[in-house]
Amino acid sequence: MDLNSITPDLTLDAKGLSCPMPLLKTKKAVNQISSGQILEILGTDPGSKNDMPGWCEREGHEFLGIKDDDGFFRVYLKKG
Repeated sequence: MDLNSITPDLTLDAKGLSCPMPLLKTKKAVNQISSGQILEILGTDPGSKNDMPGWCEREGHEFLGIKDDDGFFRVYLKKG
């Protein structure tokens, strides 16, 4: 999937937050969208890049990828 063509249904700004806060806020944000919708997480904590793929797999969500931006990164997932 081309990450540049994704239009998220919800964006979570987790920039400046340290582990485990980005993941905890992601869990809450996922509950605000419906199955099949896409969540975009904006982050700066390097640990999130490692945590998100495994968390998605454990929770039944589809990890779509990570895109580096200017000073932060974007994580995309599709709710299962």
